[in-house]
Amino acid sequence: MTDGASPDAPTTTVQVLPVVGQTSDFTDDEDDTTTSETERKLAGLHLKSFVDGDEEDQESTPIIPSTSPVSPDEPPHAVVLPQAHAFSITQQQDQQSIRPSSADSMGSSEGPNSLGNGAAVERFVLEPAKEGTLVKCRISRDRKGMDRGLFPTYFLHMERDDGKKIFLLAGRKRKKSATSNYLISADPTDLSRGGESFCGKLRSNLLGTQFTIYDGGEGRKKTLSSSTTTDKQGSRQELCAVIYETNVLGFKGPRKMTVILPGMTADHQRVDFRASSESDSLIERWKTKNMDQLIELCNKTPVWNEDTQSYVLNFHGRVTQASVKNFQIVHESDTEYIIMQFGRVAEDVFTMDYRYPMCALQAFGIALSSFDSKLACE
Repeated sequence: MTDGASPDAPTTTVQVLPVVGQTSDFTDDEDDTTTSETERKLAGLHLKSFVDGDEEDQESTPIIPSTSPVSPDEPPHAVVLPQAHAFSITQQQDQQSIRPSSADSMGSSEGPNSLGNGAAVERFVLEPAKEGTLVKCRISRDRKGMDRGLFPTYFLHMERDDGKKIFLLAGRKRKKSATSNYLISADPTDLSRGGESFCGKLRSNLLGTQFTIYDGGEGRKKTLSSSTTTDKQGSRQELCAVIYETNVLGFKGPRKMTVILPGMTADHQRVDFRASSESDSLIERWKTKNMDQLIELCNKTPVWNEDTQSYVLNFHGRVTQASVKNFQIVHESDTEYIIMQFGRVAEDVFTMDYRYPMCALQAFGIALSSFDSKLACE
């Protein structure tokens, strides 16, 4: 856990989406038939496409580094804002507001660096990051084994200031499920729903365009069936929702994401959100524009680079390989305050950094949604 990039650190701009004519970033489960279909459709539009030979994960687009230093007319932290913001609920206006607050000391040794046991880790992954801190993490994808090509396991480690790593979470897609369903646990050896370290789950709709992240509580139906009252205290909370804009074959440009979080109280605690019905979920609230006590975020729009003919984002060296999975999450009122960023650094290694008001479980769930195959977004 540390502060933003050093002013003296070299800036690195990574291509987010290759233009037509370069290798395309397909989903991990893409097969040769889909690739051929893509080629046929591109040919019908009189466009050419080159598909990289990486059969496991076609994301081998060359890195696009930035060769120009930060402009002397801009502040040294032009991209990563050093001051945190409080995402607080303004009751008088019945809507969310973002108010600047004093930042805590950067790079504090408290919190994740001092985690010692499983119970402490389970508490930490649910707690919002402290204001003024950046939690740096790394996700590794294990695709070894008979069925892990289709159902890989993802491991989340936090990078400490001393260079060591602390395991936080593991996630894997369930095999027998009508829609994408990932179980998330604080125990890498037990990814079962009934495990003692089960922390939450990520569930998608049929097309893979809408995802909801839950904590480890019981589902609403199970809670109501086992109780004679309608008390929701024992039911699971919705921690986050992710909505991907439909973008077949990527002709609309880079991915567009909307992230919905429960709001934060004045003392920086997350508002409990337990849907009373299917029509009261985070996604349904967003669809009906009922955003009371909710926070709406989006991915930062990549910039088109005329020299490289590609879309780029500046990750300050934390992301080094091009991929459509690379993204940064911001609030529209301040797109320079990067709440979360995620991107590829090796074939099966990705970095994931997050700030207040997110917690590790929310950020990991958002990252898992980016890995998942999206029938209407690729």
